[in-house]
Amino acid sequence: MKGEFVTLLNTDGLVRYCPNWLTDEESNNLFQTLAHSIEWKHEEVVFFGKKHVLPRLVAWYGAQPFQYTYSGNTWNAQAWTDELQWLKDKLENETGEMFNSCLLNFYHNGSESMGWHSDNEKSLVQHAPIASISLGAARTFQFKHRTNKGKVAIELENGSLLLMEKETQDCWLHALPKRLKVTEPRINLTFRKMR
Repeated sequence: MKGEFVTLLNTDGLVRYCPNWLTDEESNNLFQTLAHSIEWKHEEVVFFGKKHVLPRLVAWYGAQPFQYTYSGNTWNAQAWTDELQWLKDKLENETGEMFNSCLLNFYHNGSESMGWHSDNEKSLVQHAPIASISLGAARTFQFKHRTNKGKVAIELENGSLLLMEKETQDCWLHALPKRLKVTEPRINLTFRKMR
């Protein structure tokens, strides 16, 4: 592995960060390939009974045609692409963990965001690590403790890896806030373990 992990949180869970998990060349090549080869779809949310289409694009891939339901949407997993399989193998070799699915988000610029939430759906293996890989524009990522409301923020860089482990999803919320000064796109890949 090119970089070393830094521990961001070790209370009520564990969050570790490696800023240069991928080389610049790997990151940039992956961004270009995924931007054009992934079967991106617009996410829909319902507010006060009305359906709204979000500008952020989403895709769901996996080792099986897993169904994943969150925010009122159900996604059927597409088969791994060569690039996703390469990332999965690299993750598993270097972390010793197993992953069988990946949720991808494409943010066109800093006006697209993700509100406070945790990835604790019943379809996910409880306390299994979630590996978050960032490609493209650097974006601020925030954690907020569910009970004491303490916050931690980090800038997720191109080619970085964030590992959320143990009870993190039970005890912490996380968010990607708007950053209107960010004009470049970002792809985020979160590798997970489905039941």
